Amino acid sequence: MSLLFPTICVRQESAARCLSRLIPFIQLSRRIRIDIKWKEGQAVKMERLPGLNIANFFEKRALLVAINSLAALSIFFFGYDQGVMGGVNNAKNYIDLMGFGYVDEGSGDPVITNSLLQGGIISVYYLGTLLGCLCGGWLGDRIGRIKTIAVGAGWAVFGASLQTAAMNSNWMIGCPARAVNGIGTGVLNAVVPVWATETAEYTSRGQFIAVEFTLNIFGVVVAYWLEFGLSFINNGETAFRWRFPIAFQVRHPIADPKAMLPNHTSFADTRISWKIIPLLVLFGLVWFFPESPRYLVKVGRDEEAQYILRRLRGSTSDDLVRANIEYQEIRNVLAKEHQDAKKTSYPHMFFGTDSDSLHTARRVQLVIWLQILQEWVGIAGVTVYAPTIFRTAGFDSQKSQWISGLNNIFYAFATLICVFTLDRIGRRWTLWWGAVGQGIAMFLAGAFSQLGENAAANGNVDKANSYGAAAASFVFIFTSVFGATWLTVPWLYPAEIFPLQVRSQGNAWGVVGWSIGNGWLTLLCPVLFERIGATTLHIFGIANVISIPIVWAFYPETNQRTLEDMDLLFASRSPFVWDAEKTFARLKAEQSNPQVTKDEGPTSDI
Repeated sequence: MSLLFPTICVRQESAARCLSRLIPFIQLSRRIRIDIKWKEGQAVKMERLPGLNIANFFEKRALLVAINSLAALSIFFFGYDQGVMGGVNNAKNYIDLMGFGYVDEGSGDPVITNSLLQGGIISVYYLGTLLGCLCGGWLGDRIGRIKTIAVGAGWAVFGASLQTAAMNSNWMIGCPARAVNGIGTGVLNAVVPVWATETAEYTSRGQFIAVEFTLNIFGVVVAYWLEFGLSFINNGETAFRWRFPIAFQVRHPIADPKAMLPNHTSFADTRISWKIIPLLVLFGLVWFFPESPRYLVKVGRDEEAQYILRRLRGSTSDDLVRANIEYQEIRNVLAKEHQDAKKTSYPHMFFGTDSDSLHTARRVQLVIWLQILQEWVGIAGVTVYAPTIFRTAGFDSQKSQWISGLNNIFYAFATLICVFTLDRIGRRWTLWWGAVGQGIAMFLAGAFSQLGENAAANGNVDKANSYGAAAASFVFIFTSVFGATWLTVPWLYPAEIFPLQVRSQGNAWGVVGWSIGNGWLTLLCPVLFERIGATTLHIFGIANVISIPIVWAFYPETNQRTLEDMDLLFASRSPFVWDAEKTFARLKAEQSNPQVTKDEGPTSDI
């Protein structure tokens, strides 16, 4: 607006006085009110961020791609960290060292004699993620997104180092290396999606997160195929098969496989964690990236927030107007949140104390149960039971592992579907069609698996193989549909719906739900499959059916709505979607026709 002064203002009038005359005419909405700082009669704007911040060199799409790439690096580590344990659990040396079973010499299949110990080693990781996400959410809302990402990366390096040096089950659980590693993952999972959504355009926010979770599954694929390849070294019987994916030696990592044996004294002195590498890159690079503009507004660093918004949205006149409106919306919503939410601790968020108008407790329940549902729709069961289904189809142990790896590749490519559909059909329709496809696949995979097991018990090998192959095909279908739908939405939704005051803490509640769902089913799945076998898949099929009306009734659509719209979307006292949409439409209509209020001071573009 300051560019208009020479043509609009007469010479006798100062720019400030002219601006005061223009305000009533240009102030069509309270959303485009903006503050200004004056210095000798001129508007002062930050020209660049201090230091070598990439926001000084890139703008608009280039800057968004850079931010998304760094966020994806964190999510890649998350996927790799999850995928690596799947192969580790099949390594003979690891099974012997941890003492929860043995490998059958004839078939080469692992035989688990202590499923509780095996499940405990895995599930204690999720206890760590639960604690880590709560810490990460709290830190993210107090010291910022960037510093919290650095803390999470540093802690994860420490946890990965402990896990690398593990020599027995006590080291994994009692030390506890797995839990410490999980804390770092939890911190990153609590804050990285928030940072990504707060910088993204609201029209492509879903695509932004979906790309990151494509990298997440790519991490799983890399971990799986790395371990599959290592299974051919010395018949996969040495520690090299499971230690190398977690750690490799700086000096001659492959030259002497015997050096990877647990009793090799130089191993602990020369190893460097494989998964530490992306974490060190993340820790080193994150300091050169811009902070979330929404966090900066929250803590009063408006000039930085305005500059980063200009760089994110572009420098053309239309882009500056959009950035200007976005900045003012952030300020207006933050002012309202200051009035409505007095206390922001986790207990107050969970029970809704002093935040009735924002209905934060309802949002907490929604994100926790959405993450728990994500596990119960079947992905945890397929992960555990898929090798059994492939063996029922007549494939030997090695070929079953190969097919499982191929399934992961299909899974990774299927996530690209979500990249192109999530912002077009919305979150609700994505969950609905995913639940339908997954439910059908679970019911049929369970039925064909049961028929295959019965045929095998009756000695009809050919029929058992046919049924097993049919079951295996539905496993492929399930993982592909899951990758295209339910993989991403339960991670995106928590990062979208919470008030700015507690957005990191709110997203942490989603990670709490994920930790509960994963930890619960990690312990429960081996018992279920041992007791009722393939019928367990029918339970997951039922969970898919139940999820459809739950999403329809309780989860309002967030697609194509700004983060500042979310307080309006959850303003209704009713938990039902239809009431939320009516209240939202009414409040938006009131916002679009506000009464012109008295100007509180000089304003200008950001």
